[in-house]
Amino acid sequence: MSLIPPRVTRMLEMLRSRLADTDFGAKLDPARSGKQVPRLRVRKNADAASVAGIWSRLRKDSGADAKAQEEIADPQSIERAALYSGNIENYIGTVKLPVGVVGPLRVNGVNAQGDYFVPLATTEAALVASYARGADIVSRVGGISAATIAEGVLRTPAFVFSGMVEAGLFINWIAENSERLKDVAESTTRHGRLVAIEPYMDSEIVFLMCCYTTGDAAGQNMVTVATDEMCAFIMKNTPVMPQHWFVEGNFSGDKKASYLGLQTGRGRKVTASVSIPNDIIRRFLHAEPEALLAYGRVAGLGSILSGQLGAQAHYSNALAALYIATGQDAACVAESAVGFTRMEVRGDEIYFAATLPNILVGSVGGGTGLPSQQAGLKMMGLAGTGKAAALAEVTAALCLCGEISIIGAMAAGHFTRAHEKLARQR
Repeated sequence: MSLIPPRVTRMLEMLRSRLADTDFGAKLDPARSGKQVPRLRVRKNADAASVAGIWSRLRKDSGADAKAQEEIADPQSIERAALYSGNIENYIGTVKLPVGVVGPLRVNGVNAQGDYFVPLATTEAALVASYARGADIVSRVGGISAATIAEGVLRTPAFVFSGMVEAGLFINWIAENSERLKDVAESTTRHGRLVAIEPYMDSEIVFLMCCYTTGDAAGQNMVTVATDEMCAFIMKNTPVMPQHWFVEGNFSGDKKASYLGLQTGRGRKVTASVSIPNDIIRRFLHAEPEALLAYGRVAGLGSILSGQLGAQAHYSNALAALYIATGQDAACVAESAVGFTRMEVRGDEIYFAATLPNILVGSVGGGTGLPSQQAGLKMMGLAGTGKAAALAEVTAALCLCGEISIIGAMAAGHFTRAHEKLARQR
């Protein structure tokens, strides 16, 4: 009996087939790859001439052809080249992604009040239909209650000392000068506020957990600039000089799912809930309430056994589609898509709740000012100043709609059939 696990056996089989190729080693040899192709110079500003110049190079040295250029560098994209260049380098045009709309989704939030039509940009058939079903169901029962309960974007600079004594003295100096550090950081921004500095020491290394509020912007760049200015002040004034320092020590959870983000939040922490009567569940989810609860118990166990951060079905589907449609930083889905969905019996209803601690959205800044993304925010009535907290609450409500819909599909045994009908058989 072999002691080699099956997954290792499969890996060995693949490796042996590669090794049987007598040219396998030569294929991996960098010396065989030939002369380096000249690098593509990074261009920050875009206009029709720069776009044409890059496409000329691509048509010469890549698989791009005239058709590819026509699709990406269409006339409107060329006309707006200067507008887009503030958000990207080496601009060559735009990608056309289908956008669907869900709604109206009724939200009874601390900041979001009303019925919202929500744009979703995706290539996944069945996604919009699923969220639309969830939005319809919750709106029929009066809407989703939602509240932003915490706010704070982290940046965690790191300082390396020769030993623990110096690290401890440094922490003491930080504590004694925290107000001065706050003033320095906030001097770089009109809207950002440094609300906490929490030192975290690991032997000779100190991380400073710097927590900011960022107004109506998601604030990633804002907190980076503010922290860099604060660190420059530290380096000029600290009596304990570190050997090295870095503006981000990979501790904040920036664009990564982390336990820290799950517990402390990064961005806006929002909780959302709704109670759905059993007759509505039977009528619109086509499943028995007990089947939903049974699936919830199994899915919760699956989350625990697989070591997931949180316990939820698919927040990332809603977040990715909404973030792209409204000009958010799509990479932040990695950290935003953690949290907890739960449901329980309350009389003749099932109570659904979702809490997302890391919703990173803004109604200003970043890509929110681009034409299509601005249009998406305006469709929701959430463009401009004073709207970010409401946008976060609508985002959490949308995620809960998706949870309810997919749980119902799983419980009713309709999940595969729905995807076949809406995706494979169209």
